[in-house]
Amino acid sequence: MSTKRDFADITDSLAAQAIELPSWAFGNSGTRFKVFGTPGTPRDPFEKVSDAAKVNELTGLAPQVALHIPWDRSDFVALAAHAADLGVRIGTINSNTFQDDDYKLGALTHADERIRNKAIAHHLECIDVMDETGSRDLKIWLADGSNYPGQADMRGRQDRLHDSLSTIYDRLGEDQRLVLEYKFFEPAFYHTDVPDWGTSYAQVSALGDKAMVCLDTGHHAPGTNIEFIVMQLLRLGKLGSFDFNSRFYADDDLMVGAADPFQLFRILYEVVRGGGLNNPEVAFMLDQCHNVENKIEGQIRSVLNVQEMTARALLVDKEALAAAQSAGDVIGANDVFMDAFYRDVRPELAEWRESHGLPANPVRAFRESGYLEKIETERVGGTQAGWGA
Repeated sequence: MSTKRDFADITDSLAAQAIELPSWAFGNSGTRFKVFGTPGTPRDPFEKVSDAAKVNELTGLAPQVALHIPWDRSDFVALAAHAADLGVRIGTINSNTFQDDDYKLGALTHADERIRNKAIAHHLECIDVMDETGSRDLKIWLADGSNYPGQADMRGRQDRLHDSLSTIYDRLGEDQRLVLEYKFFEPAFYHTDVPDWGTSYAQVSALGDKAMVCLDTGHHAPGTNIEFIVMQLLRLGKLGSFDFNSRFYADDDLMVGAADPFQLFRILYEVVRGGGLNNPEVAFMLDQCHNVENKIEGQIRSVLNVQEMTARALLVDKEALAAAQSAGDVIGANDVFMDAFYRDVRPELAEWRESHGLPANPVRAFRESGYLEKIETERVGGTQAGWGA
């Protein structure tokens, strides 16, 4: 029999939660058919950081901003100082080897040594950025793969990937990490060089303790039990970061929790169960694009969705669940789990926010702040930031 846990028991954990925002979520995005523009879109990395800082101001959940190179090339020392002035800091540095003609047939796995060296040099540049900004993590996602059977030597590409990653890894500072993301398809459709957590795990394990796996919640085949992967990577000590988003069909990059809140709850339960919550070795990040909704509101809603499901996961009656599991009580164990999922914590979270000097409803507070009208007026002229697609 499950008992209702006291919300006050979890407030310390909620107060410590931090979710990194992606700078690119504040720029223009769209589909492969159209990138949409909206008034007030940032024109440079400084304005992206300003918008991210607004999210943190209203939620208290987002103290770091991830950058994407080359999209966010800038005076990085000045940018880090700008972030600090606004109460946030620069977080993960993301590389980009998917928008250069040379990388049409691969980057770190390419058969041509010249192109591999070019891709490696880009990652070394990213580590230089980390040195300037004080960032800890270099995140690598590769579009590398092939479209047709026989097109490429898959074994050779894995060997070249290891060699390339080893060169990058050797350049890391003592307190820096490499996190390798995976994606089971797209833009390569026959095979992807890092298609799953096992491949990422195999590659980073061969590098050393400073290499970890990045799990993007949208990068799996339909029906995949993502929470099992979360459990396993935490168990193995190799879960370095999350990219939170949501999808209905493939890699939709929608607001986290939008399509399947129960899945997000299940993932966060395993995070809590496995010691990953508020663990400095496990970074919470968003990786989303906001095509039709307001970008700042989309980021606010996303971090609140993560917070809400974290609260529900923390409220699982662990003792009752363990007792039911040990007794083989299948229905009883599921009842305990579902009791926590169905608990509406939104009123308690709103009250808790107000007690910490935050607005009870951050989305409403943003709409009433005048910030959107201000940036729509000020950000006229120049070139709006975007994917570079």
